[in-house]
Amino acid sequence: MQTFNVKGMTCAHCQRAVTQAIQSRDGAAKVDVDLDAGVVRVDSSLDEATISAAIKEEGYEVR
Repeated sequence: MQTFNVKGMTCAHCQRAVTQAIQSRDGAAKVDVDLDAGVVRVDSSLDEATISAAIKEEGYEVR
């Protein structure tokens, strides 16, 4: 399980966008987006850089 601090997520659309971006690279990935904490937890075989890039491509800042 990898954890990412993500800035800019505020709503269900943000949650869907991040989840879909990651799952488009790994269809079996389990993604948990906590909007209040600004945290995305990912259980996937993808490496950290790939997941981070997917989140950034949706317009969010990974810290």
